[in-house]
Amino acid sequence: MKSYIKYIVPAAAIALTLGMTSCTKDLDVDPINPNLSLDFEPEALYNKCFANIAMAGNGGANGDCDIDGLDGGTTGFIRQMWNTNELTTDEAICSWGDAGIQQFDYNTYDASHPMINGYYARLTTGISYCNQYINEAGGYNETMTAEIRLCRALHYYLLMDAFGNIPFTTSLTNPERLTRQEAYEWLEKELLEIEPMLTEAKAKKSSDPAYGRPDKASAWMLLMRLYFNAEVYTGSQQWAKAAEYAQKIITSSGRQLNTQGSSIGWTAYQKLFMGDNGESSAAEECILPILCDGKKTTSWGTSLYLIAGGWDEDIHGHLYPQTEADKNALNGTSEKWKGQRARPDLLKKFFPSGNAPHVGTKEMMKEANDDRALFYGVDREIDMPNGYNDPYNYGYAVTKFLNFHSDGSPVSDGQFPDTDLFFFRLAEAYLTYAEATARSNNNVATAKGIEYINAIRSRAHATTKTGYSMDDILDEWSREFYWEGRRRVDLIRHGKFGGANGYKWTWKGGAYTSRDFAAEKNIFPIPAEQVKGAITQNPGY
Repeated sequence: MKSYIKYIVPAAAIALTLGMTSCTKDLDVDPINPNLSLDFEPEALYNKCFANIAMAGNGGANGDCDIDGLDGGTTGFIRQMWNTNELTTDEAICSWGDAGIQQFDYNTYDASHPMINGYYARLTTGISYCNQYINEAGGYNETMTAEIRLCRALHYYLLMDAFGNIPFTTSLTNPERLTRQEAYEWLEKELLEIEPMLTEAKAKKSSDPAYGRPDKASAWMLLMRLYFNAEVYTGSQQWAKAAEYAQKIITSSGRQLNTQGSSIGWTAYQKLFMGDNGESSAAEECILPILCDGKKTTSWGTSLYLIAGGWDEDIHGHLYPQTEADKNALNGTSEKWKGQRARPDLLKKFFPSGNAPHVGTKEMMKEANDDRALFYGVDREIDMPNGYNDPYNYGYAVTKFLNFHSDGSPVSDGQFPDTDLFFFRLAEAYLTYAEATARSNNNVATAKGIEYINAIRSRAHATTKTGYSMDDILDEWSREFYWEGRRRVDLIRHGKFGGANGYKWTWKGGAYTSRDFAAEKNIFPIPAEQVKGAITQNPGY
């Protein structure tokens, strides 16, 4: 079987014959379009369901977008998931003039926000593709159908997490409206039903034909996330179930934390975010990758967005030059977009006194005593007195994502990266177990939870501790997963995002010294033009 887009669809050439000029026209009609008329080969549509996560459309980075009315570069799945979950928090800020960026930076978004509209449309478009496959080719191959159902569940989970009450259909009919509680219940039932049909959990590298396809561990991860945030979604805690699935992933997924650094000096943590992460030992930590290839799956909105978005011509990310060319290398691509950078509050997770040094990344890791402190501070300011309006050198650069190969071998392209994005990785289960069991232990980490946190810190050569409070655990989530598109979710679970909670970060709510904003903003608005039929607007908008 032609198994996955990275290897079989050069430049995203999906073999689909569409019955309309764009795939779903989600910005012009109902978000889940019941009137798709497609002639297809099952394997091609299967690939398209996953390609929607990695690319904007069938033509690669410079081709048409699947969503009419929006630019393909800005509507990428990862790009908008990242914007909604990082720019709105204490980890990142951006100074671009794109419509909607400032509103994300200052938590002032509303139902007319164009990027929220793009994220909503990308998710509902993906659901449409999955529904088409399940309804038209569901009998073709049981495992493939289970994998597409998992893909659809992932889209519905993210839709429910971001928007609360959601449009919903599993067929090619008009969607109904599900409350967040109802969506939670459907997701739990669906994932439990899918799990036995998926392949056995095991670690894979890109040489494995099944690399990139979800196995049982992907279902466990999504169930774990669902239970972990159940109190937010339903009002009822499910800490025991979250811990149960976290432990299952740790012991039975076949994955392991990558603790093997590179022979030319890259650390074990850095290898998770490099151009050969699907080929190196880093792949053994990955549970579900989003595949990127500099020649075959090009996109402005996937790993290139995270690599180039926070870079300029003065930042050097190649820490261990082997050749003269390496000395001049920046991030492994020709792209430097001068946009995102770290808020001071992220730096304080590594330098609590606010004294991060003005040094390069290699020296920064040493000063922080933590391999995860991947920041660049040469000729940069830590503070951001003018926030969105500050020049790009206000705020340290984040050098976490790169397009170098950890063994020094050449990348496939000098513009578009080979760097896969690890959407699920094992370290998440370690921290989930630690927090979920602490929640049931008077908010203090248990012995096993301490062991798991220390395993993550040891991998980064950070000092281990004998105990962790709930605030310590939240900080550890940031240190391990910053800029991976999950910070908003963690802050909400800890009661530190919207509402009168007093948790401060620079320019929160549009105020330099921080200002609380309404609890209703824990859920994003339904885009105004999609509020019709069964779909109603969320409270506060």
